[in-house]
Amino acid sequence: MASCRQDVIVWPSETETAGEAEHGPVTGFYLLNEGNMGSNKCTLDFYDYTNATYTRNIYGNANPDVVKELGDVGNDLQVYGSKLWAVINCSNKVEVMDAATAKRIGQIEIPNCRYIDFDGPYAYITSYAGPVQIDDNYKQLGYVARVDTATLQITGKCLVGYQPDGIAILDGYAYVCNSGGYMVNNYETTVSVVNLSSMIEERRIPVAVNLQYAVADRFGQLWVSSRGDYYDVPAALYWIDSPGSAAVVNELKSPAGGHVAASAMALCGDSLYIVGSEFSYVTQETTTTYGIVNVRTHTLVSANFITDGTDDRIRRPYSVAVNPDNGQILVADARDYVNPGRLYCFSSDGVRLWDVRTGDIPAHFVFMR
Repeated sequence: MASCRQDVIVWPSETETAGEAEHGPVTGFYLLNEGNMGSNKCTLDFYDYTNATYTRNIYGNANPDVVKELGDVGNDLQVYGSKLWAVINCSNKVEVMDAATAKRIGQIEIPNCRYIDFDGPYAYITSYAGPVQIDDNYKQLGYVARVDTATLQITGKCLVGYQPDGIAILDGYAYVCNSGGYMVNNYETTVSVVNLSSMIEERRIPVAVNLQYAVADRFGQLWVSSRGDYYDVPAALYWIDSPGSAAVVNELKSPAGGHVAASAMALCGDSLYIVGSEFSYVTQETTTTYGIVNVRTHTLVSANFITDGTDDRIRRPYSVAVNPDNGQILVADARDYVNPGRLYCFSSDGVRLWDVRTGDIPAHFVFMR
């Protein structure tokens, strides 16, 4: 049996009050919900500080004629100029929207796209280049695509390592975390250094297995996270001095001398807020961390930025963000990864202010001014 209907189906938006209205330079934030792979449930939420309202799934109402809405697996979200850029991994596209309205401007087709950063008139986007496929002998190198932010046209590509993930731009170079994430017994271990003028990979910096995120601070340092191998090699956080020349790689240690896992990071001033959710196949357990790193002194200054016990309610901490205006900390809880998640807002001293239901797998924040 088969049937069809003529009208366009749009997932409904829902709005609720959360917290108290605030009036400052930061007017709100977008939250991109990844959606479980294969479910086509990537959604976009918005929190408005001026009236303290949280609205779920705004994309459909803003773009009722877009088939399948945002698509499958939202992997990154950034604002650059007047545009909002959403990297939709398994839909093989970057969705470009008006930052004020979330109305679609256009899209860029990039296979298995992952993360995005910007420099001058260009966006730089990492791509696995090949299909989603676990294979120790994966043959397809990934690349970085350069996109003109005005025309949305791809103007250059640079091959890097296997399954490149996070990207950070510093002093005319893109630093790309090669994960080798599909090559389970043969992970990549390096950061590619790409000259943005020539779009040539000049060298690679050896760091650790299965790299994920890269963040550049105001001191010219690069902070890079490793997922480890989930067995014998633990997840860890590294900082790289002078990444553009004679790079020196250093592992951040806890006061007790142990490793520090960072499965999500957010830089605010000289403080790097990290959430670590580290799973081990050996113990079949997940270890969770909520830390603050002083990037100037290279020290873990807080082992848990949640001070009121609310961390006991968070099942799967998945992402973190910090409002640069008021210091409030946002922690996204993916819970069971297949049902709606939860977003918690904490004061700068770690006390819960409010929490709301999100879409499935809340993951990527961007603040609006």
